[in-house]
Amino acid sequence: MTTSSLHFMTCGSVDDGKSTLIGRLLCDAGLVPTDQLAGLERESRARSHVAEGLDFSLLLDGLTAEREQGITIDVAYRHFATAERSFIVADAPGHEQYTRNMATAASNAQAALVLVDARKGCVAQTRRHASILALMGVREAALIVNKMDLVAYDETRFLEVSGEFRALAKALGMKSVVAIPTAASTGANVVNRSAETNWYTGPTLLEWLAHVAPADVVSPAFRMPVQWVNRANADFRGLAGTLASGRIAVGDRIASARSGRTSEVARIVTMDGDLNEAAAGQAITLLLRDDLDIGRGDLLFDPVVPPVTTDQFAAKIVWFDEKELVPGRFYLMRIGTDVVAAEVTRIEHELSMDDFEKRPAAKLAMNAIAFCHVTAARPVTFETYQENHRLGAFILIDRLSRATVGAGMIEFPLRRALNLAWHDFDVDRERRAAQKAQRPAIIWLTGLSGAGKSTIANIVDRRLYELGRHTFLLDGDNLRRGLNKDLGFLDKVRKHPPRRDRRVPDGGCRADRDRGADLAVPARATACARDRGRRRFL
Repeated sequence: MTTSSLHFMTCGSVDDGKSTLIGRLLCDAGLVPTDQLAGLERESRARSHVAEGLDFSLLLDGLTAEREQGITIDVAYRHFATAERSFIVADAPGHEQYTRNMATAASNAQAALVLVDARKGCVAQTRRHASILALMGVREAALIVNKMDLVAYDETRFLEVSGEFRALAKALGMKSVVAIPTAASTGANVVNRSAETNWYTGPTLLEWLAHVAPADVVSPAFRMPVQWVNRANADFRGLAGTLASGRIAVGDRIASARSGRTSEVARIVTMDGDLNEAAAGQAITLLLRDDLDIGRGDLLFDPVVPPVTTDQFAAKIVWFDEKELVPGRFYLMRIGTDVVAAEVTRIEHELSMDDFEKRPAAKLAMNAIAFCHVTAARPVTFETYQENHRLGAFILIDRLSRATVGAGMIEFPLRRALNLAWHDFDVDRERRAAQKAQRPAIIWLTGLSGAGKSTIANIVDRRLYELGRHTFLLDGDNLRRGLNKDLGFLDKVRKHPPRRDRRVPDGGCRADRDRGADLAVPARATACARDRGRRRFL
């Protein structure tokens, strides 16, 4: 009888035998159906790279490209169960270019199998994967020293590799590491013990999986990101989502992160009928006593124990994209069910994959891991990753390609953000526009140096003045004599003039918080500005 479940993953460098190991585990445990096993035998015989026996990796590698190349590209998920517990395994790719897929698998894993080729030991990708596991909060790991048959099951070599990895795990703060010598090709110590390793007295792989007891890091307070508004009929308006943490019962008070308003839970609806109480992990629909303005991206929480709401925080970021991360560029940030424009404003340091030392960095290359400061276009509600994995993690999305370019774990809110409050004044943009009898707008001219931007801006400004419109002209060269005189012309600082310029025309210039835009909207006037030689339009 199955008594518990475990979501674990495999990781490590390419060709360390991850898919083969899980395939062998399934076969030796008698978990592969007879017809699938017969198909595996036929396909194994047809593959030239298989010397003899079965190619167990075929049980996990489902993509055509994976089977042709003999590598894992995407994360392969497999469910199986033994008498002790049920399992969901995520077989992650080992290639450096697919590190983002490995991070995706780690984000939901409770435990991990880190494979190392006994001949090669810990390589750069081993250290990178271990670092990501530590960042994602996976503290229970088993070091699988694989391909022991290729080093004649040498105990000394096993101790060397396991000692190297344990030092690495200690530096990363991983809770515990159990080292297991295996040979996926022969099945040594996967399900059954091997006579070749009579010097090893620890558990087999299956025994370790059956008894490991990971602790899920989740805040005890009620938190539920709103996935969508369920309008089953004209009289039904429910807030659907999955409980990220805590419990909720009929009659409990809840609060909305966006409005701050509170209400009482009237019903808890599920596919199986109404509940009196729900707990973390359950997908539910809440009906409230009051008709509040709550939609997708909002967060419902216990008003007695509120989460943090701010627009600036520090986070550890894993960068996935081939294009480098440069502070100042805007991305879309998805945190929970909310999406908001955000930028990495500062890179505090990068973590070296060679010695795990903190190194200064002006930008991040693909697969880099760094500690950064992030600023969102409007306040977001979260808890730190240490307090709540589900509410403390986010991804960064390229605004044009919509590709996921980075993943982050929030460390703490920045104190300067908590001390700031938005002040609304009586003379707002609408009143200024009414006084001038004109609609406020910005005209931003960009182009190469000498293209005529200042000339055109001057003509437009003069014409609007003749029409009785209130205008103000900002020129890039003129600003270089004052506001921007401390800035040079190198690529790494060329982004700062337009960022400063867009906030100038004002007295009453501010960001459009409702749309999460990164374009400043003046409360008066038409403004023209010059961006020396840059092709970027803000």
